[in-house]
Amino acid sequence: MGRRRLLLLLKPLDVYSFHQSNGLYRVTNPKVLQYLDNRCRVHKDAIEFCQDILRRKSVDWDAVFRSHLSRPIQNVDLVVTIGGDGTLLRASHFLNDSIPLLGVNSDPTQPQEVQEFGDEFDATRSSGYLCAATVKNFEQILNNILEDRTAPSEVSRMSIHVNSIPLSTYALNDILLADPCPASVSRIRKDGLSSSSLVNCRSSGLRVSTATGSTAAMLSAGGFAMPALSKDLQYMVREPISPTAANLGLMHGSIKPEQSMDIDWYTKEGIIYIDGFHIVHPIQHGDTIQLSSRAPNLKIFLPPHLLPSKI
Repeated sequence: MGRRRLLLLLKPLDVYSFHQSNGLYRVTNPKVLQYLDNRCRVHKDAIEFCQDILRRKSVDWDAVFRSHLSRPIQNVDLVVTIGGDGTLLRASHFLNDSIPLLGVNSDPTQPQEVQEFGDEFDATRSSGYLCAATVKNFEQILNNILEDRTAPSEVSRMSIHVNSIPLSTYALNDILLADPCPASVSRIRKDGLSSSSLVNCRSSGLRVSTATGSTAAMLSAGGFAMPALSKDLQYMVREPISPTAANLGLMHGSIKPEQSMDIDWYTKEGIIYIDGFHIVHPIQHGDTIQLSSRAPNLKIFLPPHLLPSKI
């Protein structure tokens, strides 16, 4: 095999300065400023560290900030994200099912920092839940990949059709269907799993997650964590308004790989939020949204805590 070609996708450095002054407010607490400056420095050092390692390897590589990515990623053998889960999610939206992905958590949360400053401000850093590497083990994991001693896992993504037209972006974590105004009511009719499972409801919206996303917002909302390699989807109606006893059980459940969920949108306007708030698709009254796990899988090197236990 010839020289491997890698793409480094980087979290921008200016996301830290934005929080210090964005024209609307300014952080003046010296402890917070020091904390943000340190986060920026740690992230920058991680980028330089990983690039130094790549310079010593027999690989060709380019680096680009995630905000500059605008077209599908092609002609590389591996994508390495340096940042957190947000940067990894950004990369997943531009990848097919052939190029593997490795996440490097550049700025892990420091427990002692959380303990020291937790009463004053949110001192958590990057969770990096989907990132298999940090600067401490990046070279070892990279060597294993380049020498074919480890293989990526294939995790499920969610396909989204609106009025039978597929969206170009697949959800790695979850989608949220909701009114543009968070205080407004969303009206939907969903086909839960079969034609006999129709339910009309008013709520704050509908969340549907993959297995990968089941440990994020879905779990926080009262859902359940799913094995990372499961192909099921999980759905939950958010804050249903006066559900009948007969329909209460239809507000939360699973969608099997061979099944899909059809949702009829009955509010004037709506938005499909894909993996957070950066990617949105507007919908309107009468639109039908179909969700399923019949999307190309994502090849990703998962951290040990997400891999199946070996007995």
